[in-house]
Amino acid sequence: MTARLSPADQMRLPLQRDLPEGAEGFVVSDCNRVAVEALADWPNLIGGVMAVCGPAGCGKSRLGQIWAERVGAVALHGAEAALIDPLELEGRPLLLDRAMDADDETLFHLINLAQATGGSLLLISRPAPSAWAVALPDLRSRLDAVISVPMEAPDDAVLSAMLEARFAERGIRPQKEVIPYLLRRIDRSAAAAADVVERLDALHRPVTRALARAVVEGAEESGELFE
Repeated sequence: MTARLSPADQMRLPLQRDLPEGAEGFVVSDCNRVAVEALADWPNLIGGVMAVCGPAGCGKSRLGQIWAERVGAVALHGAEAALIDPLELEGRPLLLDRAMDADDETLFHLINLAQATGGSLLLISRPAPSAWAVALPDLRSRLDAVISVPMEAPDDAVLSAMLEARFAERGIRPQKEVIPYLLRRIDRSAAAAADVVERLDALHRPVTRALARAVVEGAEESGELFE
């Protein structure tokens, strides 16, 4: 069973091209429900530090961006976080995507800032903070205490929405059999969805099941599609 976040519960992010209404809505399903519910009222009640973790392409960065826009968080990215003066961030909610790329000292300061009044820190990464390799003993203990919320690879509902959004972005209306066909044959990630739609678009043909099969099997790369 799936549900879409209502307009009141989600923030729309800028896209390169205009999309039909609702095409980019974040789909809540079993693969991400725990994380969505964990962030629904955070950091209103407990503040501090939380991490959303999961495999590449599962939508964790997208969910982090939605949260950041909802609470007005400062968005930081990996090693670039070291370029920001920590004193300018005190008492503010913070989002750190690609959190494992940040150096130990920066992570240590950001976690400490999250304990100040009004402060909070959402970490986005593949493994949980408890599995990160760090050298600072004080940082190790702090990371071990971080609440980690899992996300899983996209299930059918989420992957279908990703494909629909990528097709809509390019103004493509695939035949109804195309998306169910692709769901069973591509990797379960946002990158895989974007890649297969890009390859289909590059052929400049009506997107049918036969064309999707040719792309999935690599026939368009070998030239067999045009023989």
